[in-house]
Amino acid sequence: MKAYRRTLQFVLICATLELFKEAKITIEHTLGEGLFGEIHKDHQLTEEDVKAIKVKMLEIIKKDIKINKVSVTRKKAIEIFEMYKMEDKVKLLKTISYENLKLYELNGRYDYFYGDMEPSTGVLKVFDLFKYESGFILNYPSEKEPDKLIEFKEQKKLYEIFHETEKWGNILGASDVGSLNEKVINGDIINIIRVAEALHEKKIAYIADMIKEKKDIKVVLIAGPSSSGKTTFSKRLGVQLRVNGFIPVPISLDDYFLNRKDTPKDENGNCDFESIYALDLKLFNENLKDLMNGKKVVLPRFNFKNGEREWCQEATSLPEKSIIIIEGIHGLNELLTSSIPKDKKFKIYISALTQLNLDNHNRIATTDVRIIRRIVRDYLSRGYGGEETLKMWDSVRKGEEKNIFVFQEEADAMFNSTLVYELCALKKYAIIELDKIKEDSPVYDEGVRLKSFLNFFKEIDVEYVPENSILREFVGGSCFYKY
Repeated sequence: MKAYRRTLQFVLICATLELFKEAKITIEHTLGEGLFGEIHKDHQLTEEDVKAIKVKMLEIIKKDIKINKVSVTRKKAIEIFEMYKMEDKVKLLKTISYENLKLYELNGRYDYFYGDMEPSTGVLKVFDLFKYESGFILNYPSEKEPDKLIEFKEQKKLYEIFHETEKWGNILGASDVGSLNEKVINGDIINIIRVAEALHEKKIAYIADMIKEKKDIKVVLIAGPSSSGKTTFSKRLGVQLRVNGFIPVPISLDDYFLNRKDTPKDENGNCDFESIYALDLKLFNENLKDLMNGKKVVLPRFNFKNGEREWCQEATSLPEKSIIIIEGIHGLNELLTSSIPKDKKFKIYISALTQLNLDNHNRIATTDVRIIRRIVRDYLSRGYGGEETLKMWDSVRKGEEKNIFVFQEEADAMFNSTLVYELCALKKYAIIELDKIKEDSPVYDEGVRLKSFLNFFKEIDVEYVPENSILREFVGGSCFYKY
């Protein structure tokens, strides 16, 4: 299905340029099960423009035009894209070490795509294209149902955070990898790091101010997928809440696991620790209510060695002006805190929503950023190899789809934890682990793909990363915890 989507994008680009020869097309990110992109031209994009592009796409598809893969030198590719005035691709190709590249040709037009294409346009039987906000949505079928279009589900809050991320990229002058690599080469990357970290701090302070303005907030819930930087974010938010006169009190959801013998099972008969019903919801809600009402509470502590609950020796109570901070995958699910009034809660969704594209036509998947973060963290802090991490990833993703992504629009605030420079810093550590994966491994091809992807980035030393950075959660050296 990835080849199908890529081919659709190529047809979209060709159709647009047939109608609007000077247009600049940017494929930006997934949204509501589709792809969001923008078209910049001499006048603002209209619904009529998008409808005309769709008609032209249908014409190209009906003709079943062959798509040719052509091997060229890097020098020749640069000449082609200079002729097309595609500065983003020219910058990228000038800053990478590949001497030969595969381009795709459709109807006399050449383009570079990171991945395979369908053999011809005629296979693209199912798609939709429509105007959305400042750009368009390109919809396509799923792998499970290749003959059926996925229904578009509007995600206003997620769109806004992507829009904010785009602004950050413009502020930094690095919205694509070629521009970022130039910053590394000319030494300006140190300033990029400082400004990127300052943008994070400013947004965290803004969220703390939102919490203060609501006045009655007693519980802050932080949720997000794996390797989104939840732990460091919660610590930094705690600092900003202190600036606003509050006392943050963290409570760990891990301590509310049911005894292992009572844990629900998944479809394979294994303990499903990611299910919300693996938590003692009744006790958790009782403890929260009692703490909020000023009572002293003896809190549980889960013993992961024997899989049973234990109890703290001393009771806990909340000081005046305190706010409970809860971090975990179920934070946005109303079931978790069903007995706490909504006006007493503030929910935050955090994820690594990349602000970078390889170039205008090749987006970077947010899942790639998170898996690379996780490979590095597992290697440096947990002793897991990259192969083990990749083998577990599908299971992790299934849990996220079920327990996190469906609730993300419930958030009162969203935070994008990606740092524009991070893949330059993660590259060295990730490749060390990916190089260890042997050819007979079931995740070998994925390892090769990730190495190929990382080779687009110029490497930087982590010494320039501040000790309170979210990136330090993955590369070590955090001021909030050591490993």
